Amino acid sequence: MGAPVVIIGGGLAAGTAVTELREQGYDGELVVMAEEAHPPYERPPLSKGLLQGRKTPESAQVHPAGWYAEQGVDLRTSTRAAWLDVERHTVTTQAGDVVPYSSLLIATGARARRLPFEPRKGLAVRYLRTLDDALALRDALGEGRRLLVVGGGWLGLEVAASARQLGTTVTLVEPAPQPLLGVLGPEIGARFAEVHRAHGVDLRTGTQVDHLNGGTVFLTDGTELDVETVFVAVGAIPNDDLARAAGLAVDRGILVDAGLRTSAPDVFAAGDVAHAEHPVLGERIRVEHWQNAIGQGRAAAHALLGEAVRFGDLPYFFTDQYDLGMEYFGHVGAAGFDRLDVEDGAEGSFAAFWHRGDQLLAAMHVNQWDRSDELKARVEQQLHTHH
Repeated sequence: MGAPVVIIGGGLAAGTAVTELREQGYDGELVVMAEEAHPPYERPPLSKGLLQGRKTPESAQVHPAGWYAEQGVDLRTSTRAAWLDVERHTVTTQAGDVVPYSSLLIATGARARRLPFEPRKGLAVRYLRTLDDALALRDALGEGRRLLVVGGGWLGLEVAASARQLGTTVTLVEPAPQPLLGVLGPEIGARFAEVHRAHGVDLRTGTQVDHLNGGTVFLTDGTELDVETVFVAVGAIPNDDLARAAGLAVDRGILVDAGLRTSAPDVFAAGDVAHAEHPVLGERIRVEHWQNAIGQGRAAAHALLGEAVRFGDLPYFFTDQYDLGMEYFGHVGAAGFDRLDVEDGAEGSFAAFWHRGDQLLAAMHVNQWDRSDELKARVEQQLHTHH
């Protein structure tokens, strides 16, 4: 018997890789180290259905807890991988267990970027990255509760929407002139701002939190806010510390090639932590989205089995806020676009297209679900033409 295949992580990339390994007929030893107390789960419900109380924590799990034992998977929850020795092909846990591996997948995800705010009496400071975070935040939402959301990115907006739908009084502060400015540009950012204001969010742009004093939040524009909970959503930091300490090539995530290989033999990375060469886009990208965790998790399973892999899926993202549903295809952030075309449809629905010169970089729709395949195909066709 050779050493087991080892997967470090408890998110969707890890859960998908395990599933794919067993479905592809790998019946050897398989060890999964998940830092949290839960079996692997996906994150989108944390800011949506779970936060609104429409979904149970179990519904976010990739598989029911019993599945791993049935499949002969050694799932170790509440287990932190503390040290990786790439020469010896071993992982040492924080508890001191030394686990050998034949091949290893690092799918450690990312953690919330934190701000130097300390909770104080009558004022909680919350982040949202884990299932337990979501349950704690949910307890702070509802009629008569007051929430300040710091950050107008996807997560901040989704939490603001969920909180409003539960009757919470919501203020959102974003230092940029519009939410989602860096991702979608000013025109589409302004449309999202309108949607939130129409649903009663007190959205304040061009300002940020200066300091907290007692139960009061002071903004840089001089405003004072009385809230009970400050929710911080200012981005994520890839959990690449284990890889860095082991001497792997790391730069804003674990550097991997299009085959998801790291700089160490038999070690692969996938999901939010992987800064991957994209064979179609012709650049390195790190994608913190659901579809990427599934796609790379699946591809990583094949790589772990020694197959040649080339992961070139088009980045894809979706969001749900109130009755707005959106899908986005293409360059994440559509950075460096010089033209935006918007096609307006019925009842506030629209499609948007980001161009650089004559190249279509990305496309998205809001509530035009019959156009998903068309938009995806248009972006893919352009990319293959230009690369």
